[in-house]
Amino acid sequence: MKKIILSITLISASISLISFMPKQKNADAVTFTVTAQKSKVDFTGSKKSDYHTGYFPIKSGSVKIDGGKLVGGSFVIDIAGLKVTDDRGGERLQGHLATADFFDIAKFGEATFTITSVEYTKADRATVKGDLNLKGIKAPVTFTAVIRNADDKGFFAEAFMPFDRTLFGINYGIGMVDSEVQLAIHIYGTK
Repeated sequence: MKKIILSITLISASISLISFMPKQKNADAVTFTVTAQKSKVDFTGSKKSDYHTGYFPIKSGSVKIDGGKLVGGSFVIDIAGLKVTDDRGGERLQGHLATADFFDIAKFGEATFTITSVEYTKADRATVKGDLNLKGIKAPVTFTAVIRNADDKGFFAEAFMPFDRTLFGINYGIGMVDSEVQLAIHIYGTK
């Protein structure tokens, strides 16, 4: 009888411990590789008399999908690969953006973004939080992403957001050049 009671007590204790253990996150998550040829970060920067457009290529990255939902990921942004796309800025502006006044690409040719949490607000919209490391400065960034596709056919998401460049020590021309740059992020991925 004592053995039966002891066995029942051990089983009950084991079940209790297991039920309070944290669930393993992303156990069934599938990793998609970012399609670097299609993925990019477009930017629009404004000043008192004009604006300029361009983009940064995404060098590499991955996203984690669980049950058709984005649950994590990380990206390497090719800062050294920046391109100015408007004729008014051209090569002159592109050269200036490469200097220490802005991105200092000789020292900091890449930036990284790592997702720390994803909270869906609608079926195709999520608040994404993560850490951006740019110019040797790491800071938290939060934005709303539109998850356009996350299934066996691939992954595609976009985000449109203002970005405060001064958080990363990019202070050139404050007062003449807006401290907020408008970003449009486009991420594609495949299994």
